[in-house]
Amino acid sequence: MVLATSLMATGAGARDLRVAPGVPDDHPAHYMYERFAEYLEEASGGTMAAVILDRDEVAMPQMMDALQTNLIDIGNFPPQRFPKGMESTIMPADLALMGKNPYAMALAMTEYVVTCKPCQKEFSRAGLVYLGSGSSGVYGLLTTTPVGTAQDLEGLKLRAETAPHARWAENFGAEPVELPDGAVFQAMSRGVIDGTIARSVDLDLYRFFDVVDHVTLLPLGLLYVTSNFTVARPAWEALTEEERAFLTGATARANLDLTTRWAEELPMEVAMTLMEKGVEAIEPDPTLHEASEAFIRADTAARVAQGGAAAERFVELVEKWTGIVYEARGDLDALTAAADAEIWSKVDWSTYGG
Repeated sequence: MVLATSLMATGAGARDLRVAPGVPDDHPAHYMYERFAEYLEEASGGTMAAVILDRDEVAMPQMMDALQTNLIDIGNFPPQRFPKGMESTIMPADLALMGKNPYAMALAMTEYVVTCKPCQKEFSRAGLVYLGSGSSGVYGLLTTTPVGTAQDLEGLKLRAETAPHARWAENFGAEPVELPDGAVFQAMSRGVIDGTIARSVDLDLYRFFDVVDHVTLLPLGLLYVTSNFTVARPAWEALTEEERAFLTGATARANLDLTTRWAEELPMEVAMTLMEKGVEAIEPDPTLHEASEAFIRADTAARVAQGGAAAERFVELVEKWTGIVYEARGDLDALTAAADAEIWSKVDWSTYGG
């Protein structure tokens, strides 16, 4: 589909942008896109609008192709699912276990990519423009057998979504298993695996409530290597500098809304239904918690040493944004203003994404 049918004029100076979250309607990313559409219309005074396509039209596996063929103007692009040519962008993913504060990690990731020349080149070569990241809630253990001590982990088969989670599992004598999202439910229900390292929200999103009996409240990092609003190059080039600023202002706030939804609101809803669903919440033995934190510190140090200056830069940004988030005390307007002051106000809209 050519750009003329994708980026549509709706009147004098007005534009409709075809956008794709690539997920079901009840997913936090779909919620994020709904908020984005509201913010874009407000910021632009009604001269720009987002037309949200559902997952039947563009699903996550087709996201790269949909953007590169101009089927859509903006898409929820996961760099880790398309790693070829995105090596610099996905480098922070190897530090996932260090993540504690979702807002700090999301904003650190955003500043990292915006100011990372190799990352920008990777997006440019793919014909894409990066407009920020959000973060999931904290990962933990969702299992069919209770896990409260290090000994309980020995011999368990655990689905590990990322390399850091696989290393963590192996450190405690568990066997990490690589499975796509859609295969985890069946694997647990048939006893092929004993559980998954995942977020509590996944109990609802992926129907794990039907197969999981225990949730161990052990913090195991976050998912923040995202590009939630990725713009196709032709669509970006068709926008004026003012429209680019409107667009980025809307995405900056929507990324924070995703983080709130994924890391705070939905986990709270899930926590309130654990007992009703018959799922036991387990506080791990202090020795397991301490051993886990010791591994995370050692693993992070090793990965930073391996990643060199880029990894060191990312850690510095995490420390910086952890302080800013603490000062904001949950005020999303303050965090939006901080993102603008620290990141987006320093961008030259005439050249960014070029």
